[in-house]
Amino acid sequence: MDKTTNNITIGLIIISGLIISGCSANKERTVTDPSGRTVVISRPVNRIVSTAPSNTEIIADLGMAHKLVAIDKHSANVQSPQGKPELPANLPLLDFFYPDAEMLIGLQPDLIIASGHNSTGSGEDPFRLLSEAGIPVVYISMSRSIDEIYRDIAFIAELLQAGKEGEQLINLMKQQINEILETIPTPCPLSPVPCSLYFEISPAPNIMTFGKDSFINDMISIIGAQNIFENDNWLVTPSAESIIRRNPDVIFTNVNWIDDSIAEIKNRSGFNHINAVINDRVYYIDNDSSARPSARITLALQQMSQALYQGIRIDEQNGKTR
Repeated sequence: MDKTTNNITIGLIIISGLIISGCSANKERTVTDPSGRTVVISRPVNRIVSTAPSNTEIIADLGMAHKLVAIDKHSANVQSPQGKPELPANLPLLDFFYPDAEMLIGLQPDLIIASGHNSTGSGEDPFRLLSEAGIPVVYISMSRSIDEIYRDIAFIAELLQAGKEGEQLINLMKQQINEILETIPTPCPLSPVPCSLYFEISPAPNIMTFGKDSFINDMISIIGAQNIFENDNWLVTPSAESIIRRNPDVIFTNVNWIDDSIAEIKNRSGFNHINAVINDRVYYIDNDSSARPSARITLALQQMSQALYQGIRIDEQNGKTR
């Protein structure tokens, strides 16, 4: 299909979408999403597209997974909690950065719950055509704190008219965090001051971690440790030398796309002088629950606490303790 034909096809689908939108109009709702965009929702939300795994997890935890008509590729492993509707089988999988607008319009969704990171690939709004077709698109920005995760859960629950379920999910998350807090000894048994901790999210040579204004930093604080990069802004790309110089007592990694992320850290030049390596205090933390800002961060938080205080190790291949 050449570019001209493709544009005509998209145009016809847009017109069709607008007609359907007009015919099925219901009581309109106007919402302002976390990115500040004002969006009008003019019909019941029964067909949802989720373009980020954290959003898909929240939708599933609210019991609304059965309404999904497409998800991003990274959401393919999302499971619904016991007792909640499962994700429909064989959902179309979208490219996270370059979603197929024509295919999405053809699905006739009532709502697209997008991520602020979806535009990173092209630098443009990949859902502009959908908005022009009259399909509401809301953007959930990357949560920079646990409080913002609560906000996103409440917002998505409001969108799906599941306010009660949203309140219950937030309360459950808070309860689980409080239960973890109750198991934490004070002071830290490794040191008379808070344990210094480094949490790696990308390995060498492109090392990355999180500083302040991140939910990872909040999680480190909750377990009574101190992020060695807590004074740096959000996403940090530290040098190996800066990590060695700050000499963390404990190292966490959620890297699961190399053969042995723990061994890779231990074998880096100069890392044999770091206390965490000397004392064999390098641990893997589940990638999905530590990387996705949803209620499921409590799993990672539990693992972090168990690793820090009990030395429990998680097998990055199957998620089991060892």
